[in-house]
Amino acid sequence: MNTVVFDLGNVLVEWNPRRLYERLIPDAEELERFFTQVINHDWIEAQDAGRPFAEGIAVLVAAHPLYESEIRAFRERWEEMVPGPLADTVAILGELKAKATPLYALTNWSHETFPIARPRFPFLDWFDGIVVSGEVGLVKPDARIYRHLLARFGLKAADCVFIDDAPANVAGAEAVGIAGLRFTSAAQLRRDLARLGLL
Repeated sequence: MNTVVFDLGNVLVEWNPRRLYERLIPDAEELERFFTQVINHDWIEAQDAGRPFAEGIAVLVAAHPLYESEIRAFRERWEEMVPGPLADTVAILGELKAKATPLYALTNWSHETFPIARPRFPFLDWFDGIVVSGEVGLVKPDARIYRHLLARFGLKAADCVFIDDAPANVAGAEAVGIAGLRFTSAAQLRRDLARLGLL
């Protein structure tokens, strides 16, 4: 095993819609309803799978017209949900890069917003390759996106370890023969990679 594949959101880059929406919807109960009924996991996943924001927003505004401004804010104020890097994990990435470790990223991310984020995070240039779900029309934990990563970059599953904060995504990698590590903290990741002889 010599190749490390990183998820990006909440592993190397903070991703937290609540940072924006707690300001827009200060009532805690209303905010929970909003995340359950309006901008919920399924809607975000469809955006990550490549649906254009114009289409996704139109669908929600039609169904929830009273929340039109809050719905539009997801795209208009998107950068407020991605405030910055997770420095301790970026440091680990830098150590791996210094050891000439083959590095790849596999992220569930809209093809419209990833190009906005990329210039903000220069360490993304350290990767030998990045697969963005919105660009390929597939999302983790669908087995096809892991296979796409392997095929696109000529990787062998047995050579790779995949790091993600979501258990389902780790399980998705393991289902195609890639070793998985659940990310909980940079300190734990450092221990896990040392155990595998990668750090």
